[in-house]
Amino acid sequence: MRSVAVLVCALAAGSAGAEDWEQVADGDITIKARPYTAVTGGREVWAEGVMPVSLQDVQTALTDHDNFRRFMPYVTESRLLSRGVDGSRVTYTRLDFPIISDRDYVLRVLDEPVLDAEGKQVAFHQKWTPDNSVLPVRAGVVRLHHNQGSWYFTPRAEGGVHFVYRFIVEPGGSIPGFLAGVGQKDAVEATVRGVEKRALQLAADRARAK
Repeated sequence: MRSVAVLVCALAAGSAGAEDWEQVADGDITIKARPYTAVTGGREVWAEGVMPVSLQDVQTALTDHDNFRRFMPYVTESRLLSRGVDGSRVTYTRLDFPIISDRDYVLRVLDEPVLDAEGKQVAFHQKWTPDNSVLPVRAGVVRLHHNQGSWYFTPRAEGGVHFVYRFIVEPGGSIPGFLAGVGQKDAVEATVRGVEKRALQLAADRARAK
């Protein structure tokens, strides 16, 4: 956990001042993308918008990796592998895309509630980096070795949360144009809507339990 006094929103959101960002979508969810030249075929994606959910519910949704297969697009397997002494956790995810072979990845995920000077949570930051050494490559599945990114959520005074979702990923294997949308507009929008739907479901479940 970190004090908001030492954290500014730009830390998670980064700076989109570079001219090479391409606008992929502009609406409820703004999506930009650009090549990530350090990885063959890699793309860096930035998505931003508002979800009509609470900070509590979106945080619960994104920290429950075992259930990702129930609400995240393309996910057919999601498992928590271990927890680190630093509060991080190692997770495994398998994806089933149309037409192409299954992909999978192993990540080290760190969840960071952001606190103000009084200790009240005012934001939620989640970030991840690859950690493929903990699990061998599986036969018949293409391992994505480069997958890193973050979510950053802040509550809005008028309700809901503002989010910034950024990631860098490789396509893995031979895919013409990475299906011209997987990892960009279609998949990003589906991911955001999946998280939003799960957070709304958690809120409804909590209301019914009262």
